[in-house]
Amino acid sequence: MTIVKPDTHAAPVTPGADGTGAPTDDGAALSHAPAAVKDRRRCLLTKVLKIVIPFAVSVGLCWILFKDIDPAEVVEVVRSECDFRFIALNLALGVAAMVFRAMRWGIQLRAIGVRAPLHILCYSIFGTYAVNLLFPRLGEVWRSGYIAYRQRAGFSEVFGSMVADRLADTLTVMLLSAATLLIAYGPIADFVRTYPDAYRRLADLASSPWLWAGIAAVIGGTWIFFKYVRNPLTRKIRQFIKGFWGGFASIVSMDHKGRWLVLTALIWGCYYMQLYVAFFAFPFTREIIGLHGATAVLVCMVLTSISMGVPSNGGIGPYQITMIFALRIFAPAAMLATADARETFQVNAAAFGNLLIGVQTILLVALGIVTAILIAADKRKTRRMGAHETDRPQPDSRPARRIN
Repeated sequence: MTIVKPDTHAAPVTPGADGTGAPTDDGAALSHAPAAVKDRRRCLLTKVLKIVIPFAVSVGLCWILFKDIDPAEVVEVVRSECDFRFIALNLALGVAAMVFRAMRWGIQLRAIGVRAPLHILCYSIFGTYAVNLLFPRLGEVWRSGYIAYRQRAGFSEVFGSMVADRLADTLTVMLLSAATLLIAYGPIADFVRTYPDAYRRLADLASSPWLWAGIAAVIGGTWIFFKYVRNPLTRKIRQFIKGFWGGFASIVSMDHKGRWLVLTALIWGCYYMQLYVAFFAFPFTREIIGLHGATAVLVCMVLTSISMGVPSNGGIGPYQITMIFALRIFAPAAMLATADARETFQVNAAAFGNLLIGVQTILLVALGIVTAILIAADKRKTRRMGAHETDRPQPDSRPARRIN
């Protein structure tokens, strides 16, 4: 009989990650580790910047606003001159606009087979604005996730519906901007003419053939680039454009388009009336609306709506500065005739803009707190209903015995 001795010089077997003793490629795993760490750091940096940049913008613009204005004077103007009845009406119209927005989104959700109760849709809209105060642009993601979870729907479908909802607002702002430029061309042109050098430069630029040739070259070059160049960037942009048009296509193909258009008009009608009634809260804005009527309100609404696109916490900072600029377009000559008059106008306009964004912020915080309480109560109710369903005796799935 031959005895086989074990080879004492053989290399020991190291158990693999699966515990089978199979060798693992530790070198490959180690080579991928730095890349994974780098990706995590990049993701963390992106999340931090999304919070820090809007906060820095809001703080920086507020500092620019108040560096030449005494906040005590602004508070005194609000305390002594404001008629808060119109501010209360302003807030009520703001809540109405949110409810109409919830109703409009409900129509879009039904187009993809998601039927949510109106009060749940209202929670999602109220919560969106509250979340955006702390984490800009994250509110839209939150409301999509909330509705998808609450209604047991696919997140991607709900998110696509939300994108279509926001794109509809973007298109509305674009249309309103074009209409405002036509309606308010006279006052805007008069305002620009008060700065002769700037007006002359703008006129020369607008009449320059090089400007239009450059615009045509940029448009043509962009089209050629995205048409024929293939790389990750162009793929992402093409996917975005495809989603953009897909969102509008879902609106065009859905049922109840007439109701959707009416609700869109009601939303923006509420936004307009919000600002219109607020103009009656201060003497100087009453004077402006008395001279220029609805045109002044329309310009202020459109410009401040555009300013909300600036990354900031709830529009704080961009809103006030844009409002002051818009009011300056329509300010009577007497309000800007002297240095003291201009200083008084600046304080009054700052009081108006800061009061509107301030009460709006307080309203959104209050709605956010109430919404959080109501959502928690709704979750408890849903759990109890689920528990009752589980406790019910289930029918016997076994076939019944045959009795002879």
